[in-house]
Amino acid sequence: MVSSGIAEMDALTGGLPRGCLTEICGPASSGRTTLLLAALAAATRRGEFCAVVDASDALDPQSVAAAGVELDRLLWVRCGEESHHAEHRLEQLLRVADLLLESGGFGLIALDLADLPTQTARRIPLTTWFRFRRAVEHTPTVLLAVERQSIAGSCSSLLIKLGLRKLSASENRVSELQEDSQIAPTHAQLLTGLEITAELVRSRLERKPVRSAEITFTSKTAWAG
Repeated sequence: MVSSGIAEMDALTGGLPRGCLTEICGPASSGRTTLLLAALAAATRRGEFCAVVDASDALDPQSVAAAGVELDRLLWVRCGEESHHAEHRLEQLLRVADLLLESGGFGLIALDLADLPTQTARRIPLTTWFRFRRAVEHTPTVLLAVERQSIAGSCSSLLIKLGLRKLSASENRVSELQEDSQIAPTHAQLLTGLEITAELVRSRLERKPVRSAEITFTSKTAWAG
């Protein structure tokens, strides 16, 4: 097990397992990228090389650098650069994933399917996920699949579901009072951060989580300090 880069997540799951497939799923703005960048930063700080197979050309290099990822230890494969067809991008991602897993030498390989339509991502056969799982077994590689919904089935050893924390009634009331007491702004407002929930949906690992099956952590934008 290695650190995910987020202390609360490590307390929930014990970290990310080497030699296993871990699924990170959730809707847009649920913290998927926050967790991915934290894991990449932690891995590169350990001196490991990482690869991100980006199905939709969605990774932002400035955000990657701001998260503390050592860019000279990161391979970024952009599957969406030449094609707008989701099916073709998916084919590229699967082909590249096979090559990376065969080559070895990576501490972390992330397959970013989060911006592909769910129906397209679900076309990946279960046999493909089984092949990926077998390829990473008995290696020091952490294999991450970042998705909208879980699609690897029983092939993943760890399944983490992310979402935004819902405000309680009292918190909503405080927010309403604060809005009423302020003058409406005449300029755009920047989002400075989000409170994210993480639920441990499935763990096939021997190590048991040391806390309850759900935690909350905060995501801050790079300009929020």
